[in-house]
Amino acid sequence: MKVDEFDYELPEELIAQTPIKKRDMSRLMVLDRKKQTIEKSKIFSDVIDYLEEGDCLVINNTKVIPARLYGKKETGANIEFLLLKQLEGDIWESIVRPGNKLKIGTKVIFGDGILKAEVLDILPGGTRKVKFEYKGIFNEILDKIGLMPLPPYIHEELREKDRYQTIYAKYDGSAAAPTAGLHFTEELMKKIEDKGIKIAKVTLHVGIGTFRPVKEENIEEHEMHSEHFYVKEEDVKKINETKKNGKRVIAVGTTSCRVLESIADENGLIYSCEQDTSIYIYPGYRFKCIDGLITNFHLPKSTLIMLVSAFAGREYILKAYKEAVNDKFRFFSFGDAMLII
Repeated sequence: MKVDEFDYELPEELIAQTPIKKRDMSRLMVLDRKKQTIEKSKIFSDVIDYLEEGDCLVINNTKVIPARLYGKKETGANIEFLLLKQLEGDIWESIVRPGNKLKIGTKVIFGDGILKAEVLDILPGGTRKVKFEYKGIFNEILDKIGLMPLPPYIHEELREKDRYQTIYAKYDGSAAAPTAGLHFTEELMKKIEDKGIKIAKVTLHVGIGTFRPVKEENIEEHEMHSEHFYVKEEDVKKINETKKNGKRVIAVGTTSCRVLESIADENGLIYSCEQDTSIYIYPGYRFKCIDGLITNFHLPKSTLIMLVSAFAGREYILKAYKEAVNDKFRFFSFGDAMLII
C-alpha cells in the first residue's frame, strides 16, 4: 500500500495546543464497525455507556520523564538532549542537537554541573549513546532541570506538567505520553470499576519514534522503532479471563494495543513477560486480542493512523476523520478521543 492512501487534510488550527480544562469533557467520536456508524455528539465521560459488565479496559501506566535537557559543551556551545531509551544503568540513547557537533568523547554539562554526560557512541540514525554522571537520584535531577518532551506540533508552553501524564501513570520511562489515557479522571475510573468492568495494566515506555513519519512510498518498507514493555501476571489473568468468558478486551491507546497484539496467541490469550516490541500494524493485519480501541486522532501518513485503519478499515477511518475535521474536533495529543467498537 502507498503512504499517500493514509493522508488527509487538516487545518492547523484544529491541532490542540493545550489540554482541555477537565480531562473527561473532551469530545468523543464513536465508531461501530459492524453498523458502520459514526456518532459525534458525545463527550468522553459517555464512554462508560459503551462498556459492559465483564469487559476489560487495558491501560498503559507508563510515566513520562522530563526527558528534554539543555546543556553546554566544555567549549560553551549550547546543546539539547532528548532522552529516548535507558540502555543500561546510566547509559541512555539520546537525540542530540546540533548532532554534528557531538562526536564520541564529547562532554556536556547540565544544570550548573549537577548532571554531566559523555558521548560513548554514534548509533544508527544519528542518535547518541551517552553516559550520565551525577550525585543523588537521576529522576529527581531530571525533575529539577528537565522539561516535558512535548510533541513537535505543540508550540504552547505546558503550564501544568501533570497534564501530560495520565492519572494512573506509575513507572518512569516514556519520552511521550500514551495520550488516549489523558482523558480519564479518578471519578470516571471509579464509575467504570463500579459497573463491573475490569481494569488491567500494561507498561510500555513510549519512544519519540511514535511521532516519526513514514518516509517510504510503500508502507511495507517502513521500519518500526522498538519499545520496551512488561505485563504482570495479575493483569494477564484479568485479560485472559475476559477472553475466555467471551467478553471484550478494549485497549486504551495504540500502545496498549501493540503490547497485547505482540504477545497474543491465536486465541487472543497473552502471557506475563518483559521484552521489546517493534510490531507494525497496518491494513491486512489480523487482530488476535483486542475487541475495541480508545484512541486520539492521529497524524496523516503515520503508523498510528495505519493501525486504526487496520482495526476499522481505511475508508471508514478516513471518512470519520473527514467528519471530525468538518465538525472541528481537536486533533493529536491534547485533542479529542475516538472509541472504536
